[in-house]
Amino acid sequence: MNQENKDDLTPFTIDLTLEEARRRAEVLAALGPDWDPVEALRGEDEAYALLYSGLDAEQQRIYDRLVAAGVLPGDEPGRAATH
Repeated sequence: MNQENKDDLTPFTIDLTLEEARRRAEVLAALGPDWDPVEALRGEDEAYALLYSGLDAEQQRIYDRLVAAGVLPGDEPGRAATH
């Protein structure tokens, strides 16, 4: 594109701040007044522990390798896979 064509362009910007605030308000409204984020996280931790409980030796070995490789998160707080 040459300089002449660039001069004919009109900048186009959109500020999504108001839309993001509206979206967040709608999410919180949908969750309702009884939503407890601490309890929700506690429930997720319990579900995660249950998911990987009762593994046999081979499954545990594979699980440990996947955690070490960063494919699965470990059991530390705020866990997330690194890959």
